Amino acid sequence: MSLRILLSNDDGILAPGILALKKALDAEGYHVTVCAPDRPRSAASHAITLHKPLRAVETRLPDGSLGWAVSGTPADCALLGLDAICAETGVDLVISGINHGPNLGWDVIYSGTVAAAMEAVILGFPAIAVSTTSFGPDLHYDTAARFIARELVPKVVAHGLPRNSLLNVNVPDLPEDQIKGVKIASKSERRYKDRMEKRLDPRGGAYYWLGGLPSEEPAPAGTDSAVTAEGYIAVTPLHLDMTSYPLLEEMKGWF
Repeated sequence: MSLRILLSNDDGILAPGILALKKALDAEGYHVTVCAPDRPRSAASHAITLHKPLRAVETRLPDGSLGWAVSGTPADCALLGLDAICAETGVDLVISGINHGPNLGWDVIYSGTVAAAMEAVILGFPAIAVSTTSFGPDLHYDTAARFIARELVPKVVAHGLPRNSLLNVNVPDLPEDQIKGVKIASKSERRYKDRMEKRLDPRGGAYYWLGGLPSEEPAPAGTDSAVTAEGYIAVTPLHLDMTSYPLLEEMKGWF
């Protein structure tokens, strides 16, 4: 039986990244089910919908195939896909992406792309989150899609992933033949500057636009930000246990 993959994202079910990844996975013979937000949900983090019903509507993708458009967040999509839509057929692996833009450093805290993969891990499934490193209009999604489908998925199947762990992948926006290789990288501390811009509406009232640009400080060698800037694909293992064990030991002497 072919590998059963649940595919989601945070850019919405009609985003070009998820279609590129689906096509690459289809080409490798995997059984792919798409369950993604019905609209863009970037930076939704790990929000879930508790106080209103979720709806999943079968939707035709640009290639003519069918997927499920969900009225909730990326984490909702993973939960609904695993517990309802694919409950009878089963799922072997969850992949979230391909995100339009990077999820480097502290981006993973805000990312809906990463959150969908994290929700899958919470439910006991291996998961991968994948992003490009550019916000440009015409991205090389195929580079990331083929890497995931041809190289990373077989390795995850062969080796497995530890409990409570996932892989966060960032792929430079380059043609496939310009990628220098793959590096296993730690998470950087990617920060943004000038994040809050104050503006005035036509009546003189203040409002604020959240944005900003990444800090120009060079990232430490071996981190996801540094590795992708050098033209390598960064594969970063993440763990859901957020306990600070050094501080835990220190605090035992507090009381």
